[in-house]
Amino acid sequence: MSKKQPKSFDVIVIGAGPAGYSSAIRCAQLGLKTACIDNWHDEEGQSSLGGTYLNAGCVASIALLESAKIYQSINHSLKEHGIQAEAVSVDIALMMQRKNNIIDALSRQIADSFAHYKIDCIQAEAKLLNERRVEITPTDHSAVSIIEAKHIVLATGSSPVDLSCAPIDNEFIIDTAMALNLDAVPKRLAIIGAGIIGLELAGIWNRLGAETILLEAQESFLGLADQQIAREAYRIYTEQGLELRLGARVISAKKGSKKVTVEYQDSEGTHALRVDKLIVASGRKPNTEHLAAAEANLLLDENGYVHVDENCRTTLPGVYAIGDLTLLGPMIAHKGIEEGLFVAEQIAGLHNPVNYDLLPSVVFTDPEIAWVGQTEQALRAMGEPIKIGTFPLKATARAQAMGQTEGMVKIIAHAETDALLGIHIIGTQASEMIAEAVLAMEFSASSEDLARTIHAHPTLAKALHGAALTLKNKK
Repeated sequence: MSKKQPKSFDVIVIGAGPAGYSSAIRCAQLGLKTACIDNWHDEEGQSSLGGTYLNAGCVASIALLESAKIYQSINHSLKEHGIQAEAVSVDIALMMQRKNNIIDALSRQIADSFAHYKIDCIQAEAKLLNERRVEITPTDHSAVSIIEAKHIVLATGSSPVDLSCAPIDNEFIIDTAMALNLDAVPKRLAIIGAGIIGLELAGIWNRLGAETILLEAQESFLGLADQQIAREAYRIYTEQGLELRLGARVISAKKGSKKVTVEYQDSEGTHALRVDKLIVASGRKPNTEHLAAAEANLLLDENGYVHVDENCRTTLPGVYAIGDLTLLGPMIAHKGIEEGLFVAEQIAGLHNPVNYDLLPSVVFTDPEIAWVGQTEQALRAMGEPIKIGTFPLKATARAQAMGQTEGMVKIIAHAETDALLGIHIIGTQASEMIAEAVLAMEFSASSEDLARTIHAHPTLAKALHGAALTLKNKK
């Protein structure tokens, strides 16, 4: 008898996070027979599509932040609206259940899309054997098998970086996923890392009542953001009660007596800090350790990132890598999504490349920070002739009515051509306002184009219009 042939597909996608599920769905929409393999599961072994981003990352964080903002508003802002509330309390278990319900609903939506487009969804560990074959080890412990495809898309995402000085036990020293699943509000909380993830977690627990201290090894705050915006953010967050300790390098973290003692060094010497919980939010690494068999010869760099060209192609013919696995762009969900769509269309014979220069960045704090394009400091370092227009959110009627007046819009344009080079926003709903900025820059708009675009009044977007008008008056 002849050997049974492996099940064959046009495309196999490994990973069902934003990059993976977007790529799989687009492949199927374009008529390609597609399989998507995913092995994500929570601490209790429950599987769910959407990867870390949905289940233990950005979506979970946003859901909890919305709850925390409501709690803080009831305690501190309702009186000025003429609304009285008494005996307000937090039920963390119910708050977490709401967050989990949102995650479950979104995960089911992905599963429904897979079913609609007849995508084979396989719950398994996947290992790339060569440019055509993938070994799958099902999570239900059924038999190991091999499937094959003409094209393979690697989209296994990333995981938190471990720190030897702060070993995770997920009881007192916890990772970012566990920080979104706590069963009580810590009295005193420290976070290693004041980057995007650290700030988002701090915003949640600080609003729920935790004394929150961020320990950031870098001397500068939010180094990737425009420094004028970063300075404004530092002022706002510290006024909200966050304690930001910059240049603080953690030496050790030891648990004892239901507390964690954190030792760190800064310019003034060595310090000790006792907290109830310590969150390690010091960056992420690509999930490539067990992704490919040695004989597959998938080329990785010294940090585990997959080597790809500008078209997301690896060194293996027909094999692509997208999302957090590569250094083509930052580790943000919409970068992975766009790469997933790009690769799917490329496989189908279309070519619509990702514009990495115009990837918006968002920090989901309150107020939010969002930007696209170049920062002022980068442009000045390059010697570009620039002009800058700013407009405070408090000058818009909508922000006044909302009671959310902190923040500003900053527009940077070329001093000679008026081309938009960078747009930076800190303020409520900055993540929504940045979409207009991205669209304007995608279509090579000038600041005058923005100034001549009629914006509805009164809206927060009038701050973009105001900043553009400020620039229009500059010669």
